[in-house]
Amino acid sequence: MADFQKKVNSGALGGVAAVAVVAIGFLAFTAFTTISAGSRGVLLTFGKPSDRVLGEGIHFKIPLVQSIVKIDTKIKKGEIDTGAASKDLQDVTATVAVNFHPDPERVNILYKTIGLDYASRVIDPSVREVMKAVIARYTAGELITQREDVKNSIKIQLQERLKVFNVILDDFSIVNFSFSKGFTDAIEAKQTAEQLAIKAQRDLERIKIEAEQKITQAQAEAESLRLQKTNVTPELIKLREIEMQTKAIEKWNGQLPTYTGGAMPFLNLSAPK
Repeated sequence: MADFQKKVNSGALGGVAAVAVVAIGFLAFTAFTTISAGSRGVLLTFGKPSDRVLGEGIHFKIPLVQSIVKIDTKIKKGEIDTGAASKDLQDVTATVAVNFHPDPERVNILYKTIGLDYASRVIDPSVREVMKAVIARYTAGELITQREDVKNSIKIQLQERLKVFNVILDDFSIVNFSFSKGFTDAIEAKQTAEQLAIKAQRDLERIKIEAEQKITQAQAEAESLRLQKTNVTPELIKLREIEMQTKAIEKWNGQLPTYTGGAMPFLNLSAPK
């Protein structure tokens, strides 16, 4: 009986030892955590964030007492649709693209104050508020013609706002601006009118140039006639008459015209005087 009891006690001790070894192995395994590249860790002691941010690599924590929350610090992208009113009270719908990431050195504060869902709790509301504030300073027409200025103004204000929440804005762009149908139709009508005005101006300039060309041509012809008239003398007229008679004689075949009645026409064949 005593031997049996010893065997039982020995088995029990062996089981306890095995459990202890397993427990120690488990605790040793869970006492280390690896923070991968592009991430940071927040050490929690009984759920309370510490003031130290864990960088990339292997880190120790006290099992059952401490835990580590891993936060991705790589750049994230997103598109947000928002609506606002312009300075001249036109309804504006905008689609914007934002690139952002948590401040790697302050992820513990970000986790403590906002949590892991900071994108929906901070990024979206901040973009919409800044968009409304900036768009309200421009007319609808200025939003189109000064789009780059609008973008830069929104980007600067959004950077400052997100910095307060320990989020860094990497880039911002306006994908699209949309306006009410009435305003869009008015813009198209204005563009059409401007194109017609440009065409009319070009036609007017063409007509003016053509008129000036005709005037120049008429003046040239008048000047030519004046010069010709100035150069006409009695001697020139006599010379032209002789030239005409000479050409007529050269063409004459030697026969006089035949007439059925009346006097025969007289042909002056004498040499010119």
